[in-house]
Amino acid sequence: MNSPVNEEVRALMEAAHDRAAKALGLTCTGPPAWGFLGVTLGRRAGDRWLRVSRTARRNAGRKAGEGIVGASELVPDGVPRPHLYAVHDWTDGEWAFESEVLDYLTQPIVSPDRADIDHDPGLPDEWWADLRHALALLAEAEGVKTTVRDGWIERAFPQFLGIPAPATVERVTGHGDLHWGNLTATPLCLLDWERWGRVPFGYDAGLLHANSLLVPDVAARIRKEFAPILATPAGRTGELAALAEMLQAVARGWYPDLTPHLVARAEALTGVRPPVPVHSEVSA
Repeated sequence: MNSPVNEEVRALMEAAHDRAAKALGLTCTGPPAWGFLGVTLGRRAGDRWLRVSRTARRNAGRKAGEGIVGASELVPDGVPRPHLYAVHDWTDGEWAFESEVLDYLTQPIVSPDRADIDHDPGLPDEWWADLRHALALLAEAEGVKTTVRDGWIERAFPQFLGIPAPATVERVTGHGDLHWGNLTATPLCLLDWERWGRVPFGYDAGLLHANSLLVPDVAARIRKEFAPILATPAGRTGELAALAEMLQAVARGWYPDLTPHLVARAEALTGVRPPVPVHSEVSA
């Protein structure tokens, strides 16, 4: 999952990373850290981390209040995340590139190679308390982007859960991509702020729970820690939105080991067995 799809992508991103490092006056060392399908590439530069991402040229330009720059401006300091020091963006041919200079973190990522987990990471009680506190602070922040839009929910709930979409969706500000590849061990730090914004209430906790279903003890811990959210009608809707998104990923060929657990959890919440996932796309 976290590797370039081919050598052409590898060469493209390595050249882009070199270009950004030169423009920002950084000397990068250590192994590369690839993001999903090679769309991002990060490397250490002393006590900093240089991350470069690419998108289609038509999508060039950062939107005010969104992404990592928006998070640096709008998310409370009490939400632990890498500090943003500088950005450098450019276009080249069919691609637009964005680069950011962040803190280099010495604590490990809980799951560096995948979004879900297949063993208990053994996180202490203090870590769980810090995560609850961070998400509570984040929920009160001003969010600009709507993540997991209502139009997507209207189509995805019937297709991937087999139930009608909810009439209303309560929203709070959230991370939008809260899985184990975006969380560090102690001390807690939340990574990858590209999707942060207004999410369905319970979506963040629900997504983390979905990515924990291979480890029942961890899934149970999440249900306990976030019971005041997940045990409410609005939180149930947010968790179902997370499950629908995961089942859409299943339909794209991801998470074969997790699939039966996702289906079982959705059925436990709704009383309806989700349709057998088939290859499908529902545009967000």
